[in-house]
Amino acid sequence: MFDLRFLADMNISPLSVKRLQERGWDIFRVSEFMEPSAKDPAILEFARQENRIIITQDLDFSKLLALRGFDKPSLINIRLGNPTPEIVATKVQEVMEALSIELASGIVVTIDENSISKETRSPSIP
Repeated sequence: MFDLRFLADMNISPLSVKRLQERGWDIFRVSEFMEPSAKDPAILEFARQENRIIITQDLDFSKLLALRGFDKPSLINIRLGNPTPEIVATKVQEVMEALSIELASGIVVTIDENSISKETRSPSIP
């Protein structure tokens, strides 16, 4: 397995983060490194510098990656109707285990009620 590191956006419950930490994953919330009110571009830059995969419910990160032509960091978008901490932790762990190679390389993953979809990122040509 790759040495994957994760950064949970502020819209991810601290309980989800705690459950994933208890399962052995290197994951922290944005508020542990930055101001809780940090803007998405600053969070994205921090994740790039620290080589951390962003976990979020905010679709703006996909747009930022595309507009800036970045292939990393990888991104896990949570699009669940009932994002309880246990459901989020379980679904995210499934993605972490099943897509570790892709997450290490640069991918956008979307998790919804019925599926997990992925889009490989490649840098755009300026």
